[in-house]
Amino acid sequence: MNYTVMMPAAGSGQRMGAGYNKLFLKLDDKPILIHTLDVFEGDPACEGIILAVKSDEREYIQALLEEFAIRKVTALVDGGGERQDSVAACMKVYDKDGIVLVHDAARPFIRLSVIAELVKVANEHGAAIAGVRAKDTMKYAKDGVVEQTVDRGKLWVIQTPQAFRYALLKRSSEEAQAQGFLGTDESMLVERFGQPVHIVESTYDNVKMTTQEDLLFGEILLRRRQEDFNDSHRTRF
Repeated sequence: MNYTVMMPAAGSGQRMGAGYNKLFLKLDDKPILIHTLDVFEGDPACEGIILAVKSDEREYIQALLEEFAIRKVTALVDGGGERQDSVAACMKVYDKDGIVLVHDAARPFIRLSVIAELVKVANEHGAAIAGVRAKDTMKYAKDGVVEQTVDRGKLWVIQTPQAFRYALLKRSSEEAQAQGFLGTDESMLVERFGQPVHIVESTYDNVKMTTQEDLLFGEILLRRRQEDFNDSHRTRF
């Protein structure tokens, strides 16, 4: 089943310490943004990508899209001050009624198999989000003092993409806006709307490139994937 991606890309990169949009930092020979777009560019089920960007970065991003032959970006819209605002801006130019995926532009290692399962589950149930099971012991603390050890067996670390039937996401977003509610992700808006949200198990390497340590990990992942690709071709030929 086909889908459209809505991708907030108007971040500042403060935690990365780059002094500019972290999406322009390079992994290997390409900016993080392009690595992420490449995933969807290569997926036949992806009908298009709507990018929310800073107005003063629009021209540079357009040049990157041309340089790296990214053809599936159908619109560049002005992003807002918050992620929720950027996704709302993307929705304003979406003219279909299908499955939409909201994905962090700084997550270049999402796998196509996870995307396909998210689309399938969202089509069946309305909402599906990527996540991995919590591995570490989890504590609830107040003022730096532990109050409770949380059962990690019930905890998931949530990632993106998050997939929705468009009509559901639109209604949830409009209700949140009307009530002045600001969520940390789109699934929070849908949960408030009373809609069950299903979790699709993702992979631990679907890391968001947020810190310098993440960049180092990303470089290792790229090398490993290239080695796996080379090994598969040597075996085949």
